[in-house]
Amino acid sequence: MPREHALITLTNSGLYCPRGDFYIDPWRPVDRAVITHAHADHACPGSKRYLTSATGANVLRERVQKDAVIDGREYGEEIHLGEVTISLHPAGHLLGSAQVRIDHRGEVWVITGDYKVHDDPTCETFEPVQCETLITESTFGLPIYRWPDERKVFEEIHEWWRGNQESNRTSVIYAYALGKAQRVIAGLDPGIGPILTHGAVNRFVEVYRTAGVELPPTEHVNAENAKASRGQALVVAPPSAAGTPWLRKFGTISDAFVSGWMQLRGTRRRRNVDRGFVLSDHADWPGLLRTIEATGATHIGVTHGYTDVLNRWLNERGYETSIWPTRFRGEEDDTSGDESESTDTLNAKSEAESA
Repeated sequence: MPREHALITLTNSGLYCPRGDFYIDPWRPVDRAVITHAHADHACPGSKRYLTSATGANVLRERVQKDAVIDGREYGEEIHLGEVTISLHPAGHLLGSAQVRIDHRGEVWVITGDYKVHDDPTCETFEPVQCETLITESTFGLPIYRWPDERKVFEEIHEWWRGNQESNRTSVIYAYALGKAQRVIAGLDPGIGPILTHGAVNRFVEVYRTAGVELPPTEHVNAENAKASRGQALVVAPPSAAGTPWLRKFGTISDAFVSGWMQLRGTRRRRNVDRGFVLSDHADWPGLLRTIEATGATHIGVTHGYTDVLNRWLNERGYETSIWPTRFRGEEDDTSGDESESTDTLNAKSEAESA
């Protein structure tokens, strides 16, 4: 069970700070929600007030109601809530994602939310934050998860795209609509052919462009450009588009899925796609360990993912640890998207142990 403390406690609505009277990524509507990022499993609609990063405010507004009261603050800015001082710090997960630092009379806790430590041109770079207590995600908390060089991944995607063109097949990449899709688009070479976007992806592409993120030219899919670019285009769509009649407009297709889960062959087979490309917006095993060390934290709370494995590894090396359970939410909806989805999470551990 998690360590109970005056700063953070686990409630039926999620992580709660009683001394500041706010929740972090609550699971249901509350009076005041501090949001690490706008994926659906972290940003519940219906709260009275939201606090998030300045660059994440417009992303969050796309996820919750348009008239939501959202306070966007700069990274590192001190915010006084009740008896505590909080600040937000880059998490590197997607545009505007943040870690939450909570300071009460010199005792500092940090809640990472989801994060990655690899550079990404579409969002702010992760920064480790010094603290006594760190609550870290562990989505890919198994030693088997070690991400390949991103440049090599995009070389493979481009090679696959060109090969499909030679066979007169439209290339379709499934990527979570918020974060992953924009990262994929940023790495594509528009000189190979047109880049088309599904509506769920396009809405966030426009938010990213408005925030100043540089992306190559894209077109929102319609009947005309889909037909005109058959056999040449690369289409970026959410996973929910797989196997649907929407794909018929592209003629013969070859499809691929982009995710950290693609590191395991069995996951690629279950997805029933032609190709799998390994690209994650979460920290891999070495990234998790480097982050924990860099913060200087002496107590580590582990949540989201392979909590038991990471918790045991840390225990064996002298850390004081606890597991912070999360409610079971099921698979992420594809209008926002993340890699913390139930099917792959439940199957990956046994595969990793036998790989």
